[in-house]
Amino acid sequence: MTAFARRARASAGRMHPELSLVSYTLLGHLEERDGCRATDLAAHYALDKSTVSRQVAALERAALVERRLDPDDHRVQVLHLTEAGREILAQVTESRRAAFQERLADWPEEDLVRFAGYLVRYNSPGADRP
Repeated sequence: MTAFARRARASAGRMHPELSLVSYTLLGHLEERDGCRATDLAAHYALDKSTVSRQVAALERAALVERRLDPDDHRVQVLHLTEAGREILAQVTESRRAAFQERLADWPEEDLVRFAGYLVRYNSPGADRP
């Protein structure tokens, strides 16, 4: 697991040197949700609000995220990906996909099916129990 995390961090740094793996995770969440509040990000990832604030500030400086007023409540700002944010996220996704395909290319089908099953099991609800 440590090696996996190291590869993910190194990959993130190669794609955009100013962004962390956490930043890419936040970008992915914003894309999935089509935007959300910073407090929602903090709650979803169980991160401190100040941590999310720093990450969001870096994403804004890199012009990957923008704030928009919530149409239902103008007191609330919702974070959205910019076009540049969508592009870099697509590049990261394609790069990761290619890396996985290369790394798993010579695995037998049976091993791939078993591996996929283990990943689903590992990521299933309740898997984060101590």
